[in-house]
Amino acid sequence: MSPVNFEHPLAIKIRKQIVQALNDFNMIEDGDKLMVCVSGGKDSSVLLALLTQIQKRSERQFHVEAAILDQKQPGFDATNFKVWIESLGVKLHVIEKDTYSIVKEKSKGATYCSLCSRLRRGILYDYAHELGFTKMALGHHRDDVVHTALLNMFYTGQTAAMPAKLRSDDGRNILLRPLAYVSERDIEELAAAWAFPVIPCNLCGSQDGLKRVRIKKLVRDLEKEIPNIYSSIQTAMGNVKPSQMMDHDLWDFKGLKPLLSEQPDAPKPSEPTA
Repeated sequence: MSPVNFEHPLAIKIRKQIVQALNDFNMIEDGDKLMVCVSGGKDSSVLLALLTQIQKRSERQFHVEAAILDQKQPGFDATNFKVWIESLGVKLHVIEKDTYSIVKEKSKGATYCSLCSRLRRGILYDYAHELGFTKMALGHHRDDVVHTALLNMFYTGQTAAMPAKLRSDDGRNILLRPLAYVSERDIEELAAAWAFPVIPCNLCGSQDGLKRVRIKKLVRDLEKEIPNIYSSIQTAMGNVKPSQMMDHDLWDFKGLKPLLSEQPDAPKPSEPTA
């Protein structure tokens, strides 16, 4: 297993984009104990590796560990992946929970992703809280954020995406997405160059026609005509004008009145004379 080349041009580019996101959203503070949720895939693995370099360069003192969920999928083997993670100088927690059987049983005829992600999220939230991690870092990249925004608009009637920093609904965990500015293509290219061990997911990947796949294809097709479409959509999510939307909780449409102002051409009443 060859050492990771942190001086690869894409490694430098992505590291700088991660640092920009960390700074823009004040993701990491002195004394943080960070749990990087790795799946065995390219995104979270690249994130973890580059966070070790950022940790060495940062003026802030924080600790990094990794956690992977063994969902008991047939053929799951984290042996080589664990060796690679430990070569980065990072401790890997392997959490064993049989969510695979639950998902297969409960999702007959439906897609697995929604239930699988809910179960996985709950287990990781509990684990991070129990072990005293102050933050959780997830491997969602810029393209994931854009695709999620469009999925919500097209299929659920919501304007919502994946924020770069989020407090969990139960209030116990702070979630970070340090790859929020990073494109999937750059991650794919760097992962290929580094050639680290990958653990395939045989649950989600076994299903065809997923909505997320359709959205990804749609945006990438549009990208041929609009080269900056990903950046433009992401910028739009940080440039919201509430008065131009239709959310009654954001703007009082029913009580909206013109601003009272003095009419410049209207004659003024004459002053009384003595």
